Amino acid sequence: MKKHFSMMMVGFMALSATVGYAFGSSKQNLTQVQAASAQQEKALEAEGPTGDGLNNILTMAVAWKQTAAEYKALYHQSFNMARKQVDLALANHRPGDKPLAVITDLDDTVLSPVNYWGYLINNNKDFFDDAIWDKWIPTYNMVATPGSLDFLNYCKEKGVEVFYVSSRDQGSKTYHYAKTQLKKLNFPYVDDNHLTILRDTSNKETRQNEIAQNYDVISYLGDNLNDFRRVYYVKDVNERAKLMEQDKDLYGTKFILMPNPTDGHWVRAIFGESEPPATDENRAKWKDAATRSAWKQ
Repeated sequence: MKKHFSMMMVGFMALSATVGYAFGSSKQNLTQVQAASAQQEKALEAEGPTGDGLNNILTMAVAWKQTAAEYKALYHQSFNMARKQVDLALANHRPGDKPLAVITDLDDTVLSPVNYWGYLINNNKDFFDDAIWDKWIPTYNMVATPGSLDFLNYCKEKGVEVFYVSSRDQGSKTYHYAKTQLKKLNFPYVDDNHLTILRDTSNKETRQNEIAQNYDVISYLGDNLNDFRRVYYVKDVNERAKLMEQDKDLYGTKFILMPNPTDGHWVRAIFGESEPPATDENRAKWKDAATRSAWKQ
């Protein structure tokens, strides 16, 4: 409806310009209106995928999340590594030591929002849409990621506490939405002591450090480097990669990383923000990022 209305406006403006010119309006006014019409048309072109959406740049990444056995296998691999760390910590735990715990992110770590991404594809959206996300969250259409429930229930069985630390903001009901979704999927340790939702920051380190004061944190689970350390929160692709390399020995042990090709702070390193607007300029930036290394004949 928005596009149809905009096209009607473009046509109306062009018609108005022609009529006005015929009745003595200046050539300058006609030029100004034509320029405005051109801007309107350019804005339409920047609205992204059209028609059947076959030109949606998100399609391949979302198709991978929806169908690839490899995508699911990476989750199992990550939770298998996390379980080994839990077993190792339990074997080395002694009376008087701090109680054991793991800290996990929510979205794309233990909860999968793949249904949301399918909605974007069906509605010709090729960038993360925060307004749609906020409307979608209360529908409780997330599912548990492969292996997440088995691993977290194993932690509970072994007496290892699970702390959920996530960054979300859907208004005053943000915490309620997150807690309800976890309960609907029967995750363990879903209570006010173990669930933290940060509405005004993506910096999880303060809360993580508070937990670590009272618990021996075995591993941190996330789909984003920022789920592990705030130092990764930088706006440069090369710097972010360099910082990761400095911690490479921690991946698979202290830091358990999940796959996510659609969103995260890796996007911020490209655009300077995690949720860039859907513009042709930003689509060009995607292409530039995808061709940083490219064969030239």
